[in-house]
Amino acid sequence: MTLVVFRRAILAAALLVPAGHRLTAQASVPRTGADVLEAMRSAYAGKWYHTLTFRQKTTIRGQDGKEREETWYETLSHTAAGTKLRIDRGDLSAGNGMIYTPDSVFIVRGGQPQPPRGTGNEFLPLIEGVYVQPVAKTVKELSQMKVDMSKVRAATYEGTPVWVVGATAADTTSPQFWVSTDRKLLVRMMLPGGEGQPPLDVHLGGYVKAGGGWLATKIEMFQGGVRRQAEEYSDWKVDVPVDPAMFDVTKWTTAPHWAKAAK
Repeated sequence: MTLVVFRRAILAAALLVPAGHRLTAQASVPRTGADVLEAMRSAYAGKWYHTLTFRQKTTIRGQDGKEREETWYETLSHTAAGTKLRIDRGDLSAGNGMIYTPDSVFIVRGGQPQPPRGTGNEFLPLIEGVYVQPVAKTVKELSQMKVDMSKVRAATYEGTPVWVVGATAADTTSPQFWVSTDRKLLVRMMLPGGEGQPPLDVHLGGYVKAGGGWLATKIEMFQGGVRRQAEEYSDWKVDVPVDPAMFDVTKWTTAPHWAKAAK
């Protein structure tokens, strides 16, 4: 078949598709970022877990180019007050770590709380909050990420259809998040890299079924084409009891900790 005949055949096939079907395919791309969030929420309404614990092997590349490994113990909880993530870094007895919310971080060193910072964790609204709270709250939590929620396009990521929120196809630097159209899961994010720094390109993979939801067990963060951090999760558990005191920085070393109990 010549190229001209081939093109004519494709055009003829397209014309045979009912107009309503073509419009449906076009309409399948959500109109706004809020619509994408609603699709994520409704896909798991009443099913997603509210607590999560896991161990994390963290590989960090320093400015000298050398990599070092740490073990982190992470505890996530969502209540009416919102989503919180506690990270214990290294030896639990050392008392080092932080507590994240979508808009703040509370550092602890040697068991002693440090002044809070007004920079939260952009992951929390998209890996937890979106599935268990009203969309309006998730939109508000994402505001610090400065994603243009009016922009949504269809694309493909690692062979999987996705919705990209926040940027056009030619824009590879603006804040944006990518959601798989089938499972409605976050698979990629582009975050500001800091003053004078290239954006942080975050890839989420290794998804496993976790309770009524899913968990990405392999995370990689790239900046300027260099992998800055890699995370591998293990020993994950969902909807297990978590003592609220774990999220009180004044009780960092005294609150019951699941990882200590397991030893």
